[in-house]
Amino acid sequence: MTDFGIDRPREDEYPPYFGKYIELVAGNDVMGVLRGQIAHSLETLRAISDEGSLKRYAESKWSLREVVGHMIDTERIMAYRALRAARADATPLSSFDQDAYIAAAGFDLRDWTGLLEEFDAVRRTTVMLFAALDAAAWGRRGVAGGKEITPRALAFIIAGHEAHHMRIVRERYL
Repeated sequence: MTDFGIDRPREDEYPPYFGKYIELVAGNDVMGVLRGQIAHSLETLRAISDEGSLKRYAESKWSLREVVGHMIDTERIMAYRALRAARADATPLSSFDQDAYIAAAGFDLRDWTGLLEEFDAVRRTTVMLFAALDAAAWGRRGVAGGKEITPRALAFIIAGHEAHHMRIVRERYL
C-alpha cells in the first residue's frame, strides 16, 4: 500500500484539457479523496429512486443512469491508462468518444441498483490499483490520445471527473 505522499501533478504530466478536473481535487491526498468519494457519492446516488434515475435535466442531456455509466466507463479507461503507464508500457493509447460509448451502452435499460454496485466495485479496484504503485510508478509517462500522461495525473483526473459529475448531479438532477 502507498505509504508516501503523492504530490499534485505538474502541468507537463497531463494534457491541458484535464486541468479542469485536477483543479477540483483539494490538496495532495488524492488517495483519501478517491476513497472518500465512494461513500459520499453512493449516499447521494442511492437516495435516487429507480424511476428518478431515468431523469434528464434537459431533453438532449444524459439520464442519471447514463451519467453513472459514463463515470464507470471513464474511470475504467483512465485506470487502464494509469496501469499501462505505471508498468512502463510505451504503446500509445487512443482517445475515446464518450457520446459513442453512451449510445452503445444501453445504460437506461440497466438496473439502477446494479449500476451503483458496479460504480462501487470499479472505484474500489481503482483505489487498489493506485495503492499498489510504488513511488517511481506514479511519475512514469504513458501516451493517451496523442498526449503524455502520468498515473499521478490520472489519479487526480479520476477524482476530479467524479467531483465534476457529482456536482452536476446535485445541481441539475436533484
